[in-house]
Amino acid sequence: MITFDTHPEKYNHWKLSVDGPVATLTLDIQEDKGLFPTYKLKLNSYDLGVDIELNDALNRVRFEHPGVKTVVMTSGKPRMFCSGANIYMLGQSTHAWKVNFCKFTNETRNGIEDSSRHSGLKFLAALNGATAGGGYELALACDEIAMIDDRSSAVSLPEVPLLGVLPGTGGLTRLVDKRKMRRDLADVFCTTSEGVRADRAKEWRLVDHVAKPQAFAEMVKARALELAKLSDRPDDAKGVALTPRKRVIDDKGYHYEHVEAAIDRGARTATITVKAPQGAQPATLDALLAQGDQWWPLAMARDLDDAILLLRTNDAEVGTWVLKTEGSAQAVLAADKVLASNQAHWFVRETIGFIRRTFSRIDVASRSLIALVDAGSCFAGTLAELAFAADRSYMLDLPDDPSKAPKIALSAMNFGPFEMANHRTRIATRFSDEATPIERCRSAIGEPLDAGAARELGLVTITPDDLDWADEIRLAIEERASQSPDALTAMEASLRFAGNETMETRIFGRLTAWQNWVFNRPNAVGEQGALKVYGTGSKAKFNWERV
Repeated sequence: MITFDTHPEKYNHWKLSVDGPVATLTLDIQEDKGLFPTYKLKLNSYDLGVDIELNDALNRVRFEHPGVKTVVMTSGKPRMFCSGANIYMLGQSTHAWKVNFCKFTNETRNGIEDSSRHSGLKFLAALNGATAGGGYELALACDEIAMIDDRSSAVSLPEVPLLGVLPGTGGLTRLVDKRKMRRDLADVFCTTSEGVRADRAKEWRLVDHVAKPQAFAEMVKARALELAKLSDRPDDAKGVALTPRKRVIDDKGYHYEHVEAAIDRGARTATITVKAPQGAQPATLDALLAQGDQWWPLAMARDLDDAILLLRTNDAEVGTWVLKTEGSAQAVLAADKVLASNQAHWFVRETIGFIRRTFSRIDVASRSLIALVDAGSCFAGTLAELAFAADRSYMLDLPDDPSKAPKIALSAMNFGPFEMANHRTRIATRFSDEATPIERCRSAIGEPLDAGAARELGLVTITPDDLDWADEIRLAIEERASQSPDALTAMEASLRFAGNETMETRIFGRLTAWQNWVFNRPNAVGEQGALKVYGTGSKAKFNWERV
């Protein structure tokens, strides 16, 4: 069982320090502290456990240190920043593990860029030594990259020439999309295993700043302070501590205060139920700050985020997620009103960011998503995003008993803050950016929409009545579970992001598709494949067909 919760006191590989507006995250890998004992994390290489710590550390900075405006990422080892994902870990891993590992590291790096874009938190990679593979991909996620010019350190993406695989966390796409590197130079760079040293790295746009060893620390400090000037995070706000979530794990699933993830392994389904807030909710900034991480929007998102990660990592054969909600729709809309009216406040902004990134994990989950809007549900505002994230949704129609019929309600939060990886809302994506249906939905903000009204607006897929409901839902779930998971994953990924692409959708779409294929090919993972024989002294043997 892999879990994703940790705390700075438990970190083995990262050290977090704060000095005024600058936080420093120092990577100092303990090679004997890998997630599994079958490999050593040499040369500051990482595995999933290292990235679990990084994900936690970033959230600590976001919430517990609001005065931090720039995060510097560097290494605690001399002449070595990071050599990337541990090759021996990858060589021993199952296909599913490799792909999920890459997905989580992608999400962590996308989260860095999300915080820069939405929260004013800037990032500087300080490459104080050799930087390869995933180490350089981590640097690419930062706003700026500073590199030491010591005549030996180089940056490289050696996956293609050395391992027969691809850079797994967006390196290829960020080179040309983000750093605007010429593709011919990128071709040379990505097929040159020894990499590129400082002067050429700057010339080719691989890094932004270079300095000799004696001037490197001062240059990094100066750039960090300059980046801090671009941030609007507060100077003197008190942080909000992230306390451990209350969670129970048993044979029936994962259970939290605000989320239930019930697993039926025989049917290969998980029913994820998200609960509305209960009791009086804070209506002012002072009141919600007093609640801290127990404030419902943040507490709910943390529970849901953890449940998603546990299901994705530990329950690979549970291929269908049924999304449900329960509680008062008005309570959700009241919470949304507080979110919408206080978006400029750092804590509310960071909470919205956490929810946005959590929902994004659902969008890229390799799982079929079916939303059920039934009696007692509260798909309103923020929680309505779950229905819009689903591949299809069913809403119970009770024309003969409208007082008991479930309702959907929209809020301002459905029209901006929770954008997908394509930088558009789920409603805009749903209607392929067509203005008329989007404006019809916007005009219905706050209205309780029954099945007929929701269907007319295009917000739900199918609206069975109470006589057909049970059979229709059962057949839909059974049918989904009987189909090829490979074909379903490919189909769902192709349909979920309509319209123009972004760097993020290209990373998740192109990279995931190609990496899935490459990780299955004998050229990479066969007994004589490049990933298997690396470090043995033997040469990989390739099937030379281009397919």
